[in-house]
Amino acid sequence: MSSPESALAGTGVLARGDVHANLAAPALVQQALRRGEGRLSADGAFIAVTGAHTGRSVQDKFVVDEPETRDAVWWGKINQPLPAEKFTALAAKVRAYLSQKPELFTQDLHAGADPAHRIRVRLVTPSAWHALFARNIFIRPAKDALAGFAPDWTIIHAPDFEADPATDGCRSTTVIALSLATRTILIAGTSYAGEIKKSIFTVMNWLLPERGVLPMHCSANVGAKGDVALFFGLSGTGKTTLSSDPERALIGDDEHGWSDAGVFNFEGGCYAKVIRLSREAEPQIWDASHRFGAVLENVVADEDGRLDLDDGTLTENTRSCYPIDYIPNVVSSGTAGLPKNVVMLTADAFGVLPPISKLSAAQAMYHFLSGYTARVAGTEKGMGKEPQATFSTCFGAPFLPRHPEVYGRMLSDLISKHGADCWLVNTGWTGGAYGTGKRMSIQVTRALLRAALDGSLAQAEFTPDPFFGLMMPKAVPGIPSNVLNPREGWADKAAYDRTAQNLVGLFEKNFQGFSGGVSEDVLAAAIRAAA
Repeated sequence: MSSPESALAGTGVLARGDVHANLAAPALVQQALRRGEGRLSADGAFIAVTGAHTGRSVQDKFVVDEPETRDAVWWGKINQPLPAEKFTALAAKVRAYLSQKPELFTQDLHAGADPAHRIRVRLVTPSAWHALFARNIFIRPAKDALAGFAPDWTIIHAPDFEADPATDGCRSTTVIALSLATRTILIAGTSYAGEIKKSIFTVMNWLLPERGVLPMHCSANVGAKGDVALFFGLSGTGKTTLSSDPERALIGDDEHGWSDAGVFNFEGGCYAKVIRLSREAEPQIWDASHRFGAVLENVVADEDGRLDLDDGTLTENTRSCYPIDYIPNVVSSGTAGLPKNVVMLTADAFGVLPPISKLSAAQAMYHFLSGYTARVAGTEKGMGKEPQATFSTCFGAPFLPRHPEVYGRMLSDLISKHGADCWLVNTGWTGGAYGTGKRMSIQVTRALLRAALDGSLAQAEFTPDPFFGLMMPKAVPGIPSNVLNPREGWADKAAYDRTAQNLVGLFEKNFQGFSGGVSEDVLAAAIRAAA
């Protein structure tokens, strides 16, 4: 058993009270219940409520402005600069705050299933359930790997600490700050556990490009013949659901690296959105979320602990975090070969994109840089009745410390080098926009994906879509033609044309910021209004 001093080594936090180092899930659940941090569901999952913060605090995320890294950071709304001296002073205050806690929890974990690109992470937190979350989501080292564990990166986690904007250089009492030079992550003033997960994803997005590895916000699975598929997509597009396919082995549900050797998972767990989760459509995620050891964030349950996954009273962003081996068919190593198919998911609430389209390499880079989906009323506060287009470059703009073109060029080069087929899949609306049409059937989406992944769809005859330049299959066995061609599914064809033209304009406006940083073939593939 490690001493308190060794358990906290590298964090700068002192041991004034008990330090619980590398407790396993049963002990962490026991501690969390003892401390009143949450309760158990009827099935034994731990339910936590995160209070005011039920999602990421994007406006409170900072990158420390340091001479060693300044010129390579993509500064702006995503990566706001925090002066180095402000970070040093704030980190000292947070460390002093944690040092006075009667109990602390540490976890020593890995990020990166490929040993060649793995980092060692140490988390220190006053919260047992956050330690359990981190243990679920990252890779749990073997016991012999914990002896003499020396962290490459440390996460200083103080969910109840309130920063002072007047003196700390921040916007509010919440701060998520990343120091690339000192390899330190500071998370304060928020209990939303996703900040822990995404802070390390940001680190991997910083480190790997210099090693010739593309970090990706995507899920991945592999078929019986070793064919690897990647699934890019923003929240709500089906990334976790569609990669958790009983006919294919799951590599990971959210974050991966693509090297010349193949694909590897960054994590050892899953973090699934579970609002209105269907047991029939998503049995693997359902079962994993109804097990002891899973962590449920802001999920509503009755007094007996029975879950109501349809209840969005606390937030639409209800989450379940569980070890990846809670899914029955997984790649235990977290590694696999080179991708054969690259799938980009969008939930088009305007109902004008085809359910599946084949992309050229140039189109794939264009849609990767665009990162389009559409939000609908009810998913976020302040939204009206009409869908709103969302563009998140590389399907993960909040986690990109480098310029987007760095990742876009790497993806284009890898697709061309290894010959992957690329697809755009719309899991959103068909037969009309949100409010008129209906959500795309998951059975239809799965059937189309299986045809793409087994290679048969690539042999189909395709026809160009007149608005977006997308190549739509003319016929797929079992799929109606008025679904394959979205315009045919609209009763009011003129309304379809107007809606499609409007979305074309939104694509065109969004891509203006990239026009000077991409190749001529990508510019030629860009969606633009007819002259």
